[in-house]
Amino acid sequence: MERRIVHVDMDAFFAAIEQRDDPSLKGKPVIIGADPLGGRGRGVVSTCSYEARKFGVRSAMPISEAWRRCPKGVYLAPDFRKYEEASGLIRSAFYEFTPDLEQVSIDEAFLDITRSAHLFGGPLETCRRIKARVKELTGLTCSVGLAPTKMAAKIASDLKKPDGLVEVRPEGLRAFLAPLDISRLWGLGPKTAEVLRARGINTVGELAAAEADELRGLGVHGPELKNLAMGEDPREVREEEGARSVGNEITFSADTGDAREIKESLVALADKVSSRLREGGFKGRTVTLKVRLEGFETHTRARTLAFATNYADVLAKEALALYAAFDRGRKKVRLLGVKVSGLMPAGERESLFEEAEDGRREKAHKAIEAIREKFGRGAIYRAGGKKDI
Repeated sequence: MERRIVHVDMDAFFAAIEQRDDPSLKGKPVIIGADPLGGRGRGVVSTCSYEARKFGVRSAMPISEAWRRCPKGVYLAPDFRKYEEASGLIRSAFYEFTPDLEQVSIDEAFLDITRSAHLFGGPLETCRRIKARVKELTGLTCSVGLAPTKMAAKIASDLKKPDGLVEVRPEGLRAFLAPLDISRLWGLGPKTAEVLRARGINTVGELAAAEADELRGLGVHGPELKNLAMGEDPREVREEEGARSVGNEITFSADTGDAREIKESLVALADKVSSRLREGGFKGRTVTLKVRLEGFETHTRARTLAFATNYADVLAKEALALYAAFDRGRKKVRLLGVKVSGLMPAGERESLFEEAEDGRREKAHKAIEAIREKFGRGAIYRAGGKKDI
């Protein structure tokens, strides 16, 4: 049975949700991300509407550059709770068509419809129904690629955005890939592309026809890339079991070396991560600290705990300890992040004995959550934490 893999990519997801919820934003360049502060902002663009992309604005672009390109754009802070709610609805729609689902990110997924497409009128009709169901549930459009491999499906979904549908038939796979630029290959990075271009290899077809000596210096990746260029991609759609990590970051308005500001930020980040873990019903064992210094020099430090936790004070203690052991020299800090991974259900017991201290922590956390639920998150802050995270 020939494989039929679908890649679904939501169109300008965050921005599209904001335009859906506020009709006055339709047709306007909407940019989701950090506060641009009149061109002096320090963060990056999370995503932007297609209207903003006409000005050259792109995801991951420094927000200051986005402001220079599009000063009259509508700049909005991300509302992840709203985006996660929409993502949940979309995921439920996918399961109506197949149990074989791999969620890549909040706005992107692979579906294997090989075994179920016949129930919905065939592969192409299944894709049309998926698009229609997502639109029905969320009011949003998505672009879909249908192909015999994951890589080809991913490429296809990107060719006719927004609201596109591109099918790649098995017999036409090589012909579909051949004229594409090598940068389209999933897993081929800029440095490898530079090496290949220097050797006169610019298209996927040229890579597929390359001799072994033309791929020298690429190590084991050379044969792998050649196989991908030839349409050979055995990777299967694999279900990820739940969230893999929960984290939050803060980019300072100005690089800082102030010990108090750094401590307050880490405590507040730990508090935010704790809240998100508890809301999702998770706890985790590995705490990771991310530090970006001036000049975009980025470092991570991690520690795995004996037992999983979602308690803010424990996370803050670990984050502060990781930072205390980190030597930043004379460089100031641009960004801090705290992430928890190695997740498991919050109710899962790892020990037969529950410490009294854990009981007190649980009561304290529930009391804080009750206050925030009634009066809003800004009603109460943990000691030592910043109020603006």
